[in-house]
Amino acid sequence: MPSELSAALRSTQERTGARVLLIRRPDHDPRTRRTCFAVDTREAWLGETTLERIQDAGALDPSDRAPFRTVSGPLAIVCTHGRRDPCCAVRGRPLAASAASSGLVWESTHVGGDRFAGNLVLFPHGLYFGRVEPERAAQVIGAYGEGRIVLDLFRGRSSHPMPVQAAEHALRIGLGLDGVDDAVPKRIDPESGDVFATTFATSAGRYVVRVRRARGTPMRLTCHSALEETPSSWRLVGIDPAP
Repeated sequence: MPSELSAALRSTQERTGARVLLIRRPDHDPRTRRTCFAVDTREAWLGETTLERIQDAGALDPSDRAPFRTVSGPLAIVCTHGRRDPCCAVRGRPLAASAASSGLVWESTHVGGDRFAGNLVLFPHGLYFGRVEPERAAQVIGAYGEGRIVLDLFRGRSSHPMPVQAAEHALRIGLGLDGVDDAVPKRIDPESGDVFATTFATSAGRYVVRVRRARGTPMRLTCHSALEETPSSWRLVGIDPAP
């Protein structure tokens, strides 16, 4: 990549708060057109544009939708960033190849959560799925195309903070809510330093979900890691109907 483009993309990320990912098609066909997507996961909006030169990506502003035509998706990306963590390449490449037959799928740079490889992210909602085996790619993408979430692989929505993601996951599993819009966070209240209460509007009514920050199980967080580390995690305190 030209150094001036790298600098421009870093500047865009710092200036706008957008997350910049570099993508390529699983078949690595050099004739593939240069495509850029813009996504607003808060509003579930997805836009696409085609570039004449890769350098033109540096002039795009993700907050300006004018250069992008709105597309319905779904857009799927699979992290295959082997330099960041070999697990992402070893588990991500077969997942991307399998998913390629299910729709618009791209390999990408690091999306986070190395220990959950293979990681699959679905846009425009920004839904994260972890430890996805290649044979389940079609199921996850197909369900999302129908407005549903495969709950046992679901990690959370990228636009929500961590305690809200944990609370949504617990609520969906507890009530069996698999519709994409079945659980919408309305309010989050820190009750103490480690406990957060999130109020959700759901298809089954309003609920308050409380989660507590806790120490997770010691594990190697990446394939690079030589030592086990203890990540933070979120534990369910309770799910109650909202007043």
